[in-house]
Amino acid sequence: MSEWQTVCDIEEIPLNGGCCALLRNQQVAVFRVQQGADQKLYAIDNFDPFSDANVISRGIVGSSKGRVVVASPIYKQHFCLGSGECLEDNVTLRTWDVRLSGHKVQVAI
Repeated sequence: MSEWQTVCDIEEIPLNGGCCALLRNQQVAVFRVQQGADQKLYAIDNFDPFSDANVISRGIVGSSKGRVVVASPIYKQHFCLGSGECLEDNVTLRTWDVRLSGHKVQVAI
């Protein structure tokens, strides 16, 4: 059974951007993405395996091949925010369950 940890207020995450949270010594990138009239939250590992740096939360959010992705700010690999898959290589980042409780963003740990 998962425990939900509050990360921040929804307004602290820029629209179509991300922030980083430390959950049990694991850096997690949390994104707030506008999709049509709705907003969706995503949580994915913050560690970029290509640059060996915790930078995914600073990446650029967009879409590629019909999927919502974040481009790593270092070498520009695209990671699907829903599945964690890298579109250019055979690498997958861990994804985390994320929800909105009132105005608080929570991640399952």
